[in-house]
Amino acid sequence: MNIPVRRAATLAVLLLAALPALALEAPGPQKPIAVQMYTLRNAGPLDQQLKIVHDAGVHAVETVGTQGVSATELKQLLDRYSIKAISSHVPLAELRKDLDGVVAFNRSIGNTTLVVPYLDAKDRPTDAAGWTALGQELGRIAKQVRAKGMRLAYHNHDFELVDFNGRTGLELLFAAAGPDLQTELDLAWVARAGLDPAVMLATFRGRLFAVHAKDNAPKGQAEDEGGFAAVGQGVLDWKTILPAAAAAGVHWYIVEHDQPRDPAKVIQTGADYLREHLTVTLPASAQR
Repeated sequence: MNIPVRRAATLAVLLLAALPALALEAPGPQKPIAVQMYTLRNAGPLDQQLKIVHDAGVHAVETVGTQGVSATELKQLLDRYSIKAISSHVPLAELRKDLDGVVAFNRSIGNTTLVVPYLDAKDRPTDAAGWTALGQELGRIAKQVRAKGMRLAYHNHDFELVDFNGRTGLELLFAAAGPDLQTELDLAWVARAGLDPAVMLATFRGRLFAVHAKDNAPKGQAEDEGGFAAVGQGVLDWKTILPAAAAAGVHWYIVEHDQPRDPAKVIQTGADYLREHLTVTLPASAQR
């Protein structure tokens, strides 16, 4: 065997030996899992927070407004950790005051979904007519957002789930808003309101941008954590909820915990649970 042929044979052997390792490193199908950055608000600087997300094997986040930085800085940090922003929590007051500015910021970081995260006490309706009026307003904003190439969603707590003659405030809001408004259903708050998350998922079938995947601890436990638990570690029936979410057309499963003692552990635990139990995967076009 001459020298060139021997070298070629050696390279071929080395390449074949490396193939198993290369196969392990190749990215497989990704689950539609994200992290709500509110969970990490006390976990150090933004750079460290995003590193925690990356280290948990998650490649998508829902931001809290601007995260206190410029759009340029936020995009650089997201890119550094191969993370994309899939949505952003934006207070209703900001949408009312500066919708163009909100859209411009989010367009700069590559995000196309805005979410109304919470209603201040002064903005919370107290009767059916009030929920209908708020829904009409959100419907108008949703149309404006859609005209700008984005979508608007609404995130619930428990106060929207008060009953008004057989319909919750949340149902009245969405009925009045029309089809442009999507929902981000917080499953732990649905359960805290005494309702069945699987039934509520079916109620909003076809309008579910995402769910907030978090759990409730058994009554009387984890009081220093607001009574919440990591996904799969509490009392919610995920074996029923996850198939119901898939059937309802949920796009994203966003890991969240309102008051975690150990944010990194909560995110890792929740992401691992969802990776193991979710049957849906991201379409190739949505993967990085």
